[in-house]
Amino acid sequence: FPVIFSPFCVPFPPFCVTFLPFSVSFPPFCVIFPPFCVISRYSVLIFPHFVWLWGVSGAVTALGALCYAELGVALPRPGGDYAYVGHAFGPLVGFLRLWISVLVIYPTNQAVIALTFANYVLQPLFPTCGTPEPALRVLAAACLLVLTWVNCGSVRWATRVQDVFTAGKLLALALIVGAGAALIARGEHEWLRPSRAFPAGPGPGVGPLFLACLQGSFAYGGWNFLNYVTEELRQPRRNLPLAIGISIPLVTFLYVAANVAYLAALSPREILQSPAVAVTFGERVLGPLAWVMPLAVALSTFGGVNGSLFTCSRLFYAGAREGQLPALLAMIHVRRHTPVPALLLTCVSTLLMLVTGDIDTLINYVGFVNYLWYGVTVAGLLLLRRREPRLPRPIKVPLLCPALYLLFWGALLLFSLWTEPLVCGIGLAVTATGAPVYLLCLRGGPRPPALRRALARLTLFGQRLLLVVYPGGGGAPERPSPTPEPLKRPSPT
Repeated sequence: FPVIFSPFCVPFPPFCVTFLPFSVSFPPFCVIFPPFCVISRYSVLIFPHFVWLWGVSGAVTALGALCYAELGVALPRPGGDYAYVGHAFGPLVGFLRLWISVLVIYPTNQAVIALTFANYVLQPLFPTCGTPEPALRVLAAACLLVLTWVNCGSVRWATRVQDVFTAGKLLALALIVGAGAALIARGEHEWLRPSRAFPAGPGPGVGPLFLACLQGSFAYGGWNFLNYVTEELRQPRRNLPLAIGISIPLVTFLYVAANVAYLAALSPREILQSPAVAVTFGERVLGPLAWVMPLAVALSTFGGVNGSLFTCSRLFYAGAREGQLPALLAMIHVRRHTPVPALLLTCVSTLLMLVTGDIDTLINYVGFVNYLWYGVTVAGLLLLRRREPRLPRPIKVPLLCPALYLLFWGALLLFSLWTEPLVCGIGLAVTATGAPVYLLCLRGGPRPPALRRALARLTLFGQRLLLVVYPGGGGAPERPSPTPEPLKRPSPT
């Protein structure tokens, strides 16, 4: 299934984020999520204005980000949309969001980025044939293992890696957009004319277009990650909307410009046939400097895996201290102050994704599941407006924003189910499996004494093996009541 890769970079204004129990200051331009995305062949071969899809996806993302900004300052809790849907719809729905994030969303995101990294590293070594699949998966697994070790070793190491490899993203974007602008300035842009690039014929239909938007939305993933640390943000009322106002328009512009640059140099057929479009673009346009492009993209994707690993532990920490994940996942290393258990769990689940899935199916899979929960979260905003009208809302978006977002969200999910029923059905089924787990393990009454003792022994064994304790050296947080309560930092017992 041919793909187009396009770079992704989210810049944020300078602010300080505190990850309990350690503190991290991000640089002014920090990339926190996947640097590359996938668009299906529908949008390239059939739809003559496929570049517009990037603009549409960016506009819808901006609407969702504004809704999340209101929720982030009204409910300043760690965990992002996990905390919001739990507060709005109850602990069961919150657990389902946590469940699918642990099983699917984070492992899939990291697997896709790691496979992209491996593809761009190995493609120059196999210029005349396809890259061997085993080599791709082995290199992707090696990338994941190295970055897990870095994140387990030191928070400072992880942030330094992120700082350095962010430059790779900016370099890749600058090269693609700059080279495309030079081609257009010289008049070399025949493939930008739809009559030349795309054959005449009927359009693809509404379903494939919405599926292309679903896949395109994967590139904008990460716009909600700032909500995972809203309570630790410095001046969230100012910095949260400022980050959205700067990052989303800039990213949308860069996506559109990068795809215009691709079409200035390559035909749609060449784009579809290339396993690494940026490498093909560099070979066509940069000449002797073509080697710079795969290097820049590899640096970009390597930093993307690191950023995702760094962020996902925040969600696990929030879920574990709420009693909805094993207590061991809320612990940190006694000396390095890194969430080693959460990082190791993420690493193992991502390795399983690398073994069992291919990149295109993974993109469709996580895109559908992510969009499903984005809509549930925005619907929670409308529910809270009616149920808790006196809740302080320093940021209050017009009702038109959530209404438009939910309208597009419903249409996108409907046509995605129609076009890819198997992939979307699997996503819904995996999400639903969390309900019996919640009812049996979290709402099934007191656990038998033998089971409690076994779990306590396993937790103690994990603590001794990994040298981890609760933040601050305290004991386990008390298990919350079924009624959603404000998240509280674990206190010593």
